[in-house]
Amino acid sequence: MADDPGRPNFLTAEYAYDDGDQDGYRAAQAKVGAQAGGRELVVRAFEIPPGQSLCPYHYEYVEEWLVVLDGELELRTPAGTDRIETGDVVCFPAGPDGAHETTNAGSTPARVLMFSSAHEPAVAVYPDSDKIGVWVPGGADNVMLRRADGHVPYYDGEA
Repeated sequence: MADDPGRPNFLTAEYAYDDGDQDGYRAAQAKVGAQAGGRELVVRAFEIPPGQSLCPYHYEYVEEWLVVLDGELELRTPAGTDRIETGDVVCFPAGPDGAHETTNAGSTPARVLMFSSAHEPAVAVYPDSDKIGVWVPGGADNVMLRRADGHVPYYDGEA
């Protein structure tokens, strides 16, 4: 039926790079969850070239999951850095304890599957650069902020 969701295959999916990604953070993605008709979860397959990271070190306020489909990766968390490999499954809890960065430590492209919430607004914190990103429905009011001192009072700037 025309209304049936698709059945994407991460092995044969077309992975696309974002021209806006800077070197060190270049990874191609296939939006397999959306292609399958998903609405509650964002499920994306990523192909990470050797020496590249999926995203800067960050955490969110929702649980995220990572499944290593193929390859060997270096996983940085608050507990330190570990190696993960094909078949490993990792849960990143909500909040600072779930901070993570995934880097391809191998010599061939690695593939991973990431699961996270599709609910917006969404917030991510980047501890290394003291930034906070906020993504809203439609994207028109998305912001990436740097906190000079880490905090401002609730009524700061209000009349």
